[in-house]
Amino acid sequence: METETTADGRTDETTRVWLVERTYSDDEQNIVILVYATPDGEQYLRKERALTSFGDSRPTTAAVEAAPGSLGTVDDPETRRRYAEEATRVAEEHEPDDRL
Repeated sequence: METETTADGRTDETTRVWLVERTYSDDEQNIVILVYATPDGEQYLRKERALTSFGDSRPTTAAVEAAPGSLGTVDDPETRRRYAEEATRVAEEHEPDDRL
């Protein structure tokens, strides 16, 4: 079954979110926190990965497809603005599968 994708990357089943932030945990767990957001900055997906899982087997891509139930809402207006700017910039400069 084919699913039609809209200009903003949304489908009936998923939403495309773009990498907007990559941080490292402050503790000794060696966790990398990836935050992806919608181009309007209103929704985000947070992924945590062990630093040892990075490499060719699990690349970090410019965008991922997220199930609607996995997205959180960005309540802070400044964070929403920042996410929107960065998601838009990444979407303009990269293809979704580009490794970052």
